[in-house]
Order: sequence, then structure tokens, then C-alpha cells
Amino acid sequence: MKKYIGLKLLVLWSLVTLSKVASADVKLPAIVSDHMILQQQIGAPVWGWADPGEAVTVEGNWGEKVTTTTDDNGKWKVFLKTPSHGGPYILKIKGKNVITIKNVMEGEVWLCAGQSNMGWRLSAVFQGAEDAASANYPNLRIFRSERKHSHKPQEDCNAKWTPCTPNSAATCSAVSFYFARKLHQELEIPIGIVVQPYAGTPIEGWMPKEIQMDDPRTRKIVEEMDKASATYDITQAKKQLERAMQRWKQGERRGRPVLRTPGNWGHQYPGNIFNGMIYPIRPYGIRGAIWYQGERNSKDVPQALNFRRQLALLINYYRTSWHELSSGNVAKDFPFYFTQLPSWTPAQEKPVEGLEASWVVNREMMRLVASEVPNTGMAVSIDTGDTIALHPKNKKPIGLRHSYLALKQVYGKDIVDNGPRFTKQTIKGNQIILEFNSIGSGLMGAKPGQLNSFAIAGNERKWHWATSCIKGSTVVVSSAEVPNPTAVRYAWAMNPSQRNLLYNREGFPASPFRTDNWPLFDPDKDRAVEVNKPQKPEGYQPKDWARPKMMQ
Repeated sequence: MKKYIGLKLLVLWSLVTLSKVASADVKLPAIVSDHMILQQQIGAPVWGWADPGEAVTVEGNWGEKVTTTTDDNGKWKVFLKTPSHGGPYILKIKGKNVITIKNVMEGEVWLCAGQSNMGWRLSAVFQGAEDAASANYPNLRIFRSERKHSHKPQEDCNAKWTPCTPNSAATCSAVSFYFARKLHQELEIPIGIVVQPYAGTPIEGWMPKEIQMDDPRTRKIVEEMDKASATYDITQAKKQLERAMQRWKQGERRGRPVLRTPGNWGHQYPGNIFNGMIYPIRPYGIRGAIWYQGERNSKDVPQALNFRRQLALLINYYRTSWHELSSGNVAKDFPFYFTQLPSWTPAQEKPVEGLEASWVVNREMMRLVASEVPNTGMAVSIDTGDTIALHPKNKKPIGLRHSYLALKQVYGKDIVDNGPRFTKQTIKGNQIILEFNSIGSGLMGAKPGQLNSFAIAGNERKWHWATSCIKGSTVVVSSAEVPNPTAVRYAWAMNPSQRNLLYNREGFPASPFRTDNWPLFDPDKDRAVEVNKPQKPEGYQPKDWARPKMMQ
């Protein structure tokens, strides 16, 4: 009898549960919501969840309508044709319930991702408060997720689309804001930015762990973290938290305690940032991406050297996966622009800095990626930065330089989009003649007087400051101390910003570069040196640096 009653209760419970599932509403991810910008002139991906086998119709009042059926897991996805820029429109999603998305615009959408300097808010940068106060751009829309990392892919994120107002602009990423505002002003169409920053994150966190396991450095990180996490005891961790909470409530410790989690759950573990920040927004329709990250991958020279491989891997994975998940609606080679690391630490004094200067090695790796991976670009930023602060306040030039890359390369504007790029050296007696492209209307120094940011060496590999002069589209360098020169390095330091740097007359700086191929690190002879973080003096206030004005 008891078994019979128990069985009846079990059946009743099952029916109630099934009834609840059957009445589940159609749901949408956060990125499909009021005020959204849909990428124009593609089959824009729209997706969500409903009951398995349920018919879902997505209709835009610009005359497009698509119906699909959810899969066995209750997931659905459609591709809705979008016209040329315009709006506002209404998007309706109909299943057992109806969701109405209002104030939808169609225009250009860009992903803006990276670590803390990508996230640094507009109100905290030079001229940011003034620019935020006048930022009434109803057709510039911002989607910014809260920081999230996870050991497993997340289906959704906590965010919403917000039209650009003085309040929303003030808390927006400064680099993203200046990039988007320039596009909005020049193109005169709606612009959407999907802003996904997470502070202190290595590039390994921004792509799936599985695609990186042939990289020895990533594999070592995974093995060490997994080993350390194998002894994690959740019961013991909860007890420790309870004891800490008691001490906190009694005023014996400051700061509310949190549950200690295993290291491979954290934001430093490969793949965990991707799972929380990128996975939930794919395959939303985008035109391209801008990226500001690399500080966390430049603690020492060996780590910085590995960035070349990892950055190329990330770019190729984002492109391939976005293209496939969008059924080809997002270009398989969409433009991807990245920020070369700015200047940091005390100003350069030696002609060439060595193992202590990991950031310049990272800059060189980025320069190589920009030349090796098609449809990429690099916003050179060595004339921005700070001698003390790791989060410099001069973000406006960086955002604008990203916008010039897009305006020329994506939108066909007849402008100069970059600084002088080294192409070739010719040795002529005791001189080396350096050739450049992207010189715009001509080469110039940052200030009057001779360029003093070049170093020269012979086969003995001893670097000396070079005498440098501009001749047409070339720079001629020499030194009385190097009668038989073989190589040149330019701006090869953590912080070359205070030297007389090379620019074109449009106001874009040249990237640091080297003409030699000498090893930057010999594991048999060299010892890795971590960057020495400067101490912040009491009362220190950052000041912007002088630089030529960008003339566009």
C-alpha cells in the first residue's frame, strides 16, 4: 500500500513537473533586448530558448519574418535579413508567449574586448568628464556585460543595451566610446558597441582551453592549476567561510569574506573568461572587433614572446567560430584591430633596454601579427601611457586611432590610418637607410630637432644612440662608434615616450621595430626578469604628454 501511494505521488509530481516545462515561455539572451543595434545588411542571428519542438517566429516590422522549431534541448536560432541602416523598428518573437523588442536600430556593430585598460571608464580619463557631459547620441548604443568567468560555458550574461547619454557615456569604456563616437559622427549611421572587458586577464582566458593545449605554456598552466585544485574540499572551504563570517560579524576582520574556490575556477585559468564573457554573445552579428589586452601577458620576456602565437590563435578562432555559428553571416575574416601596449615605467635612458623591458617585446609581437594575419590593424600607442600608473588616462588617442583604421579599411574613407611602418633597411658604408610606408604627407619628429629614438649596432651587438635624420620617405641613421653597422632598433624600451619619436604629418607615431633577428631570450643563458612595477609617490597626479595633433 505504501509503495502504491508512493508511486502515485511520484506520478503526480512528474505530471506537475512536465506541466511546468510545457508552459515554459520563450526566452531571449540579454543581448537581444530593447535599444539593440542589429548589424545592417546581413542575416542577423537571433536566438533563444523555448520548449523542445516549439515553433518560434521572429518578425521585424521592416518586412522580414522567419519561423523555426526548437531543438531537443529547447534552443532555437534564426537569421533575420536586415536592411541598410535605419530605424527605430520593433522585433517580435512569438512562441507560446510573445516578446516585443522596442527601439531597434540597424547599423554597424563592433565587439570591444580586453582587460582593464579596455574597460577604463570615460569619466576617469583626460577630457573624459567634458566629453561625457555632451554625449547625447541616441543612436549610439552600448552593451556592456558585468565581469563573469566560469569553468563552463554560460548561455547568457548580465547586461542590457543603453542609448548613449551623459550618464551612460561616463561609465562606458573610454577607448570604446571614442572609437564609436568617431564612427557615428563620420558615417552618420547607428553604431553599437558590445563592450566586454575583464581586468587582469591573460589572453589564455579569452579562448577555449581545448584549442590551446598544444601550447607548452598553456599546458603547464592547466596542469599546475588542476593539480593544485585536485585537493580542494568544498566542505572544508564552507567551514572556513562560516568561521570567517563569524569573525567578520564580530568585527574581528575587515572585508566581507568570500568562499574560497579552486584555482581552476578562477579568472586566470585558460578558457574561463571566454566561457563567461564571449560564449554568451556569440554569434551576435558584428562588423569587427577592437582589442586592448596584453599587459597580463608581459610579465617577462618569455611570456611576451609567446603572445605572437596566442594573439594570432585568438583572432583566427574568433573569426572561424563566429562565421560558422552565424551560418556565414559574420565574415570569416572580419576586421580585428588591437592596441599596441602604451608606455609605462620611467622614461628610456639606454639606447636599447634588455630583459627588463618585456613590454617592448610584446609590442614587437603585435607588430608581427599585424603584418602576418590578414585584415588586422594595430593602434600604436607609445606616445600615451604613464611613468607610474598602469592605467593611463590618455585613452582618447587610442580610441581615435582604432576608428581611423576602421574608417579607412572597412568604410573606404580616403584618409591616413596609421603611422610610418618600417619596410626595409639598406646598409651604405657607415650608415643604415631605413625605408617606410604609410608616411602620409611626409615624415616628421614629434618636436623640432633631430630624432633621438634610434639605436644602432654592428655584429658585436652593442647598441649605441644613433644620429638620425629624415630624408624624404627614409630615415638615415649612423654613429661614429659603429663604423660597420648591421642593425637598428627604434623606441626599444618600456617607455620611449619622452624621446623625439618618428611620426607622419597626419600625427600618427611609428611603431617600435627592429631590423635584426637576434634572439630576444636564450633559455640556456638568460634568466627571466619580471617587470619592476613603479612605486606611486604620495600625492602623485598623472599628467598627459605632449604629442602631435592628429590632423584628420
